[in-house]
Amino acid sequence: MTDTNSMSPEVLGFDPEVLSQRYASERNKRIRKDAEEQFGQLSHDSPFANRYLESDPYCKTSDRTPFKNRCEVIVVGGGWVGMLTAARLNQAGITDIRIIESGSDFGGTWYWNRYPGAQCDIESYSYLPLLEETGYVPKLRFSFASEIYEHAQRIGRHFDLYKSAVFQTWVTEIRWLEDECLWLVKTNRSDEMRARYVCLGTGPANRPRLPGIPGIEKFRGHAFHTCRWDYDYTGGGPEGGLNCLADKTVAIIGTGATAVQCIPALGEAAKQLYVFQRTPSSVDARNNAETDPEWANNLKPGWQKERQKKFGEAFLGGPIDPAFADDGWTRLTRNVAELANQNGGKLHDLLQIADFKTMEEIRGIVDDTVRDPEVAEKLKAYYNQFCKRPTFNDFYLDTFNRSNVELVDVSTTQGVEQITENGIVAAGKEYCVDCIVYASGFEITSSYERRIGIPVFGIGGKSIYDHWQEGMRTMH
Repeated sequence: MTDTNSMSPEVLGFDPEVLSQRYASERNKRIRKDAEEQFGQLSHDSPFANRYLESDPYCKTSDRTPFKNRCEVIVVGGGWVGMLTAARLNQAGITDIRIIESGSDFGGTWYWNRYPGAQCDIESYSYLPLLEETGYVPKLRFSFASEIYEHAQRIGRHFDLYKSAVFQTWVTEIRWLEDECLWLVKTNRSDEMRARYVCLGTGPANRPRLPGIPGIEKFRGHAFHTCRWDYDYTGGGPEGGLNCLADKTVAIIGTGATAVQCIPALGEAAKQLYVFQRTPSSVDARNNAETDPEWANNLKPGWQKERQKKFGEAFLGGPIDPAFADDGWTRLTRNVAELANQNGGKLHDLLQIADFKTMEEIRGIVDDTVRDPEVAEKLKAYYNQFCKRPTFNDFYLDTFNRSNVELVDVSTTQGVEQITENGIVAAGKEYCVDCIVYASGFEITSSYERRIGIPVFGIGGKSIYDHWQEGMRTMH
């Protein structure tokens, strides 16, 4: 470690060695040998498939005649990846396209995720695609889900993608037909489409997962996943106002990015809310703001591409544009720059020290917000900032100051022990609840087969997942 006064524990305000030991002990407490198997796999033959994977609480399924046609390109997925792919193909003059999407409209994860408080965590001017092409500037620095979904529809209209789309449909198999030199794409709607090219635009957040907690099938109360939010049960809408929970005891399992956004609305509405936490998220300030109309009116051609470039530079350790000087994603970069400046530009060991400093600042936000010191300590994240997905919210931490909200720490038992007919058992205690909300995320870090969820067979009937055993690869 750099031996300078500016790096001493007294000046830093923390002891790096002590924090290293604390990080290691917290990590060891949570390691599970079952890895991805700790989550139940939601395949279409799962007993939970209709409830958590195939159902659409936002639109009724419509009947249609199966497609048996051939086209040049089939794009699987109608989220950002699929829409961008189709839009660029159209611009290149390739219009013989079919887009297959499980939702009832475009948007992908932003079609399904309508839970209260849902918003993008990366500033909307950089995150939302094709803003300049569609002539739209977001209303807020960090858009809420309703505006993001509306933008997906805007892209669909602008690039005339609706004529190519097949909604309420999911692919059940993709198989290479060697004698025809075509891909055969089968779906749950008895479609058999052929195409020269297939683009998998399924995205990393397309397939929800449930915790593999013993007894999950026994619960007799109401339950739903956050990406299938049941407003018929909770009342209200994406803006909150979950008035039907006023007499309900609710549990939420999971404290990741989704939970951080929806827990404030649950805490405000429920008679009692139990938050089951195995590992706390790091929760930085949101600093949201309305878009400055004058700034929006004076944007020059190429503005979004330039802004995205500057955001990437700031995030990856390059120069920090003033627009990102208070952005949570650049906090670590700013701390690295500050420490490098204090130490004559020497970067040796500074990244870890900067990460400690960053997380100390975020843990300080907990101390400044949560009144109960014991609860505050449980909400502090003791790991490097990007060990878990960073989150940003101005209301989450304050929710734990409510008398009707209880944080249930399940880190010592490596999670919830079991689910019963009446509720949840944690640390040997049963919590009787009316409703369980699963904020258990998506198959983002699991195997390719679980993540994509579509059997794909190539030459000789070889599975693409066998082909990718050592990692995703293409011809090039």
